[in-house]
Amino acid sequence: MAEQYSLDAFDRKILAVLQAEPDITVGALAERIGLSQTPCWRRLKALEKEGYIARRAVILDAHRLGFLVDVFAQVRLSHHDGDTLDRFEEAVRDHPQVISCYSMSGESDYLMRILCRSIEDYDRFLKKTLLHMPGVASVNSSFSLKTVKQTTDLPVEP
Repeated sequence: MAEQYSLDAFDRKILAVLQAEPDITVGALAERIGLSQTPCWRRLKALEKEGYIARRAVILDAHRLGFLVDVFAQVRLSHHDGDTLDRFEEAVRDHPQVISCYSMSGESDYLMRILCRSIEDYDRFLKKTLLHMPGVASVNSSFSLKTVKQTTDLPVEP
């Protein structure tokens, strides 16, 4: 069995800095966390290899791009067999305005976050697309009034 990679304080510092500044150079990262460049680079490569770093990303401002309506849709399916679930999930992946989708326990089967340019835009998406996805029985939509907190940063400090 492969040995489990164990995060130490330096690894956690690397992860915290990368979340805030994904394009930081290895030299600047090493200086920031108090290591020389080569050991920092090795740790960075190990964190990538072990899957702690899934990918680096740039976070865009949805409002500046014209996505003014943030919708949370609770979806219930009519059938819960594997084929229906797979086909629904595949359909969801085909629509870039669905920025997250979670399989849920409780009243709804899925919770989706959908970005739209307007209420009318969402209405079209709901009527022409979402309600026609495989197995959809009902959709309960809620509209965000204000974003109180939204982050992609995970709590990596011990």
